[in-house]
Amino acid sequence: MKKNEYMNPYLAGFFLGLLLLVTIFITGRGLGASGAFKSGVIATVNSILPSHVADTRYYTEFFEEHKENPLKSWLVFEVIGVVIGAFASGLISNRLGFKLERSPSVTSRIRIISAIFGGLLFGFGSQLGRGCTSGAALSGMAVMSTGGIITMIAIFGGAYAFAYFFRKLWI
Repeated sequence: MKKNEYMNPYLAGFFLGLLLLVTIFITGRGLGASGAFKSGVIATVNSILPSHVADTRYYTEFFEEHKENPLKSWLVFEVIGVVIGAFASGLISNRLGFKLERSPSVTSRIRIISAIFGGLLFGFGSQLGRGCTSGAALSGMAVMSTGGIITMIAIFGGAYAFAYFFRKLWI
């Protein structure tokens, strides 16, 4: 494979759908990443302030649902696998590198701040929407959930609407 050559997107989509089908068959749930970060935050808060966790309804409901350590959730292992797999893919295809891609008209500082702010907004939105793109939209659409379809439309519609206003950060 050449350095800038990527997998055919239709083949990649087929493999993603196959992975989603296998995941639903084995676990009874679809894919998702935001649950892993939620487990990490809750485990961190519980280790620092267990009294706060005991007094907060959100945390107590989470611990009632997940009896064991939140970091033993299969979603945590899924995200670890995604990170390892992405690293291995970049290494094998000779595309592993750490660089900041930005427009010449945007400073590195603005690009980094924008990326962090956008990531935080997306993470916050995933908690309001009860799941990230992969969990709410992809897995939801796989089981023909009306909520999943509406979520996917809202995610892409919102992205196109906001892209116009923030396009100067990458063009």
